[in-house]
Amino acid sequence: ARRLLRSNLRYVLQQGVASPLIEMLAAITIVGLLTYARSEIKQGEMTAGEFTSFVIALLMMYEPVKRLAGIHNIFEQAVGASEKVFGYLDRREEIAEKPGAERLDRFGRSIEFEDVRFAYPGAGGFELRGVRFEVRAGEVVALVGPSGAGKTTLAGLLPRFYDATGGAVRIDGRDVRDLELGSLRENIGIVPQETFLFNDTVANNIAYGRAGVSFGRIQAAAEAALADEFIRQLPEGYQTVTGERGVKLSGGQRQRLAIARALLKNAPILVLDEATSHLDSESEMLVQRALENLMAGRTVIVIAHRLSTIRRADRIVVLDAGGVSDIGTHEELLARDGLYQRLYRLQFLQAPAVAEA
Repeated sequence: ARRLLRSNLRYVLQQGVASPLIEMLAAITIVGLLTYARSEIKQGEMTAGEFTSFVIALLMMYEPVKRLAGIHNIFEQAVGASEKVFGYLDRREEIAEKPGAERLDRFGRSIEFEDVRFAYPGAGGFELRGVRFEVRAGEVVALVGPSGAGKTTLAGLLPRFYDATGGAVRIDGRDVRDLELGSLRENIGIVPQETFLFNDTVANNIAYGRAGVSFGRIQAAAEAALADEFIRQLPEGYQTVTGERGVKLSGGQRQRLAIARALLKNAPILVLDEATSHLDSESEMLVQRALENLMAGRTVIVIAHRLSTIRRADRIVVLDAGGVSDIGTHEELLARDGLYQRLYRLQFLQAPAVAEA
């Protein structure tokens, strides 16, 4: 950051000095030429026409020379920026594949979190403390808890976005740290809360990471995600450029493209960071229907932000302060006087009172 700051300061200084300097040199040159020409014309060594042609040629060179000085300034700025970029790219990878790592061909039995502990580097304490539960193949398990309980952190351990500090995350009995990263992540589809779209076409955004996939498969995924209809209404259909981070699309449309992307991947495990809380009612309904299509026949871990979306989960894991507070179905947890019941009351019993007020 300091190198970038120094480079930017150097760029600003050079930019501020170069332009006035070139202007001053040009003015001095013109004055000198006029003085020289006056003397030469008086002596008959140069005609007025020759002098005029020379001055015009000189003036034509002025702009290219000025731009050449500007290129140097741009180059200096680019050098400073590239130092920071390449410094980031050259960092040692924290998540590395073990020599002789095993290949995970296809998930089949269960996902186990065994006494999982995790702390972010430099943090004062553990983000997760002794988390233990199992997700069986074909189950939908929801992670519920207040903000900061560790839901997203826990889900991020499965595809090894970071590694557990203690305990283990196992897929079909094998520690994820002993598996090939490529084969592990090929078995996991993720629909994040904030969908990242590139400044590219709709089709390429859906097909991201799936080189050589046919347009027919892209369209089929979009249809299953209930996105085909709105895509066809775009100016260039599937060839419409979405803009940086999908700025040309609504939140619901971006979310359905993320679902289409996951459908196209067709991974047996799905991590779903449920993100319908900021959508309007119509968009939320469409996204929920698309999610039902996506979840069918898959093992799903749902990071729930709204309890209304996880009533049909096979089991609900309630997290609090980095640990498991309770596990059960929606009905079982409501019958207990625990955190889930309190969260449910906050969302559904106080909301009408707030609306009436």
